[in-house]
Amino acid sequence: MVLIGEPIASVESAAFTFLLPAGCCYDPSGGAGLATLTNEMMVRGAGPRDSRTWVSDLENLGVERGESVGVAQATVHGATLRDNLPAALGLFADMIRRPHLPADQLDAGRNTCLQELRAIDDEPSHKLMIELRRRQYPDPWGRSSHGEESSLRKAKIDDVRRFHEQHYRPSGTILAVAGNFDWQRLCDLVEQLFGDWKPNNVTEPSATNGRPAGNHIPFQSNQSHVGIAYPTIPYKHPDYFQAWAAVGVLSSGSSSRLFTEVRERRGLCYTVYASLHTQRDRASVLCYAGTTAERAQETLDVTLSELKRLGSGIEQSELDRLKARIKSSLIMQQESTSARSGALARDWYHLGKVRTLDEVGAMVDALSADSINAFLRANPPRDLLVVTLGPEALKIPKLN
Repeated sequence: MVLIGEPIASVESAAFTFLLPAGCCYDPSGGAGLATLTNEMMVRGAGPRDSRTWVSDLENLGVERGESVGVAQATVHGATLRDNLPAALGLFADMIRRPHLPADQLDAGRNTCLQELRAIDDEPSHKLMIELRRRQYPDPWGRSSHGEESSLRKAKIDDVRRFHEQHYRPSGTILAVAGNFDWQRLCDLVEQLFGDWKPNNVTEPSATNGRPAGNHIPFQSNQSHVGIAYPTIPYKHPDYFQAWAAVGVLSSGSSSRLFTEVRERRGLCYTVYASLHTQRDRASVLCYAGTTAERAQETLDVTLSELKRLGSGIEQSELDRLKARIKSSLIMQQESTSARSGALARDWYHLGKVRTLDEVGAMVDALSADSINAFLRANPPRDLLVVTLGPEALKIPKLN
């Protein structure tokens, strides 16, 4: 297990983020959703505490917490006052290493997962982006952590316990802590809590071509939803910030191109955005627009036109506005120990090192319209994938 710490003497809090190699890419064949079900069961008692006592003790410490499952990893994070950090880490060590995984609560945990899965049908925008990622990335890297209803209903408590035993392990786990703490005391505490954790190496799954077919998902509604994806470079690439800034010009803030052209000037849609979605070895720009069924085709055409125009380059004034927003975000991250612990863990996962906020600020300052335009000339939006959800399929123009 890797331990990363960034002491910040000017704050009164401390936050921690665990990244654990227990994402849905490890769901077994016929077991879609097992990673999420396991994560849900782990908060139902751990160590010497039953479910109610574990949660009560966290609340008494004032811990703000959260757990989630992504494609490659499960994330567990918490934040509390500095004096409560040791006790909080002890509670989470029990949850990660010694969860009860009680058989008599399996149905309750399963029902929670099924409710979250069904809720996707009430959020068609969410449903579309799930389908877009499934078609953009090779399996298992395009999977949804929500899984499938049939698989969740078949899951047994032995499946949950086996998944936990195999994938909640020190090999590949990252713990990052940021805030007001003493580094040596933290090292001693983590050694006490995790020093005897036995390794269990599991091979990361290989990518396959198991992507769903089809570009349209029928959905009876007065609205249509448009998703567009194209490949770009991942976070670990030296030119990542060039790609990130280009997408920022496209979609960051109310002065961005998509907001200005698609929503403000033409009034085509109620929501439009693009984001750079990165995994460790692959990345994509994912775009979304939600509109009425009558204006869906025009919305798709105009959005594609803006993507094509981005390949022709950006202007310095657009970059200047983006830099102002980025610097504000960096300042706010510096004031949030939760955000900082998450950034430390992600940096180590993607880069094998940590960038300081000053380093990130310097990289942002070094961006120029010329450098971004050079990147766009070499890496214009191409190999575009379009997926739509709504009452009627749209005409997808020929894409390069």
